[in-house]
Amino acid sequence: MSHPSAPPGYDDRNPLYPPPHGGYPGGYPQPPPYAAGYPQPGGYPQPAGYPQPVPPMPTVPMNFVDSYGNGDSGDGAFAIGDWGDKKVRQTFIRKVYSIISVQLLLTVGIIAIFTFVEPVSSFVRRNIAVYYVSYAVFLVTYLVLVCCEGPRRRFPWNLILLFVFTLAMGFMTGCIASVYSTKAVLLAMLITAIVAIVVTLFCFQTKVDFTSCTGLFCVLGIVVMVTGIITAIVLSFKYIYWLHMLYAAIGAIAFTLFLAYDTQLVIGNRKHTMSPEEYVYGALRIYTDIVYIFTFLLQIIGSRE
Repeated sequence: MSHPSAPPGYDDRNPLYPPPHGGYPGGYPQPPPYAAGYPQPGGYPQPAGYPQPVPPMPTVPMNFVDSYGNGDSGDGAFAIGDWGDKKVRQTFIRKVYSIISVQLLLTVGIIAIFTFVEPVSSFVRRNIAVYYVSYAVFLVTYLVLVCCEGPRRRFPWNLILLFVFTLAMGFMTGCIASVYSTKAVLLAMLITAIVAIVVTLFCFQTKVDFTSCTGLFCVLGIVVMVTGIITAIVLSFKYIYWLHMLYAAIGAIAFTLFLAYDTQLVIGNRKHTMSPEEYVYGALRIYTDIVYIFTFLLQIIGSRE
């Protein structure tokens, strides 16, 4: 039986409605194997500075299809024939990376203000409450975008929520950068840019399929989460330099791997691929990976100055 050229409407995929005559092609859509959107604890206070923002727990893709064209999660999964269409794939990739480019430019601008404008950096260092306000906004918008399919797909609310999320995360990152030297911030930015470009080019060229190792990435996410919890507890009583650096190194490596995984979900032609409707979710995941690579690298570089 051939696959449809477009996904059924959302009501047709609702299990409360009866299936069409003859049933769904390929059986009923299955729910995702893991709940998505749980934030990952693991931040801890920097000496005389701001706590690292809590990295969101890496999640199994909520809307993807496998190499046989069967949707492993219900809503928005396209058949492989549709996703394999070159125009569909290129349009989706172009949307995702256009959004990420705007997000990164906005974030870099905020970091530059916090780093080079002394009155601003002095103000946020004296008023840590503004950091926690931005963190609350970050957490709420992140959970809404990850857990709520309606706002995530409904234009223009999805872009508005993503813009607010980007402002909040940029503000948090700027607060963290304000306690480090300008040299450390610029060096961390440069290394992050190189890592992001190299990983992206590698994912476009390689035959290695990271999306086939979903279970391994779930384990890696758990390792980062547990390491962060232990680090937060220990460093709340006594600052231990090597533990701080160990956590930062694990975080940088883990989020570099998550960046490769999420990039392959976006570019497609792998065992699993993200639905073309999820351009906001794809941009959210890749942007978050890049920002956390930067913050972990900044901890490593800044500690040596």
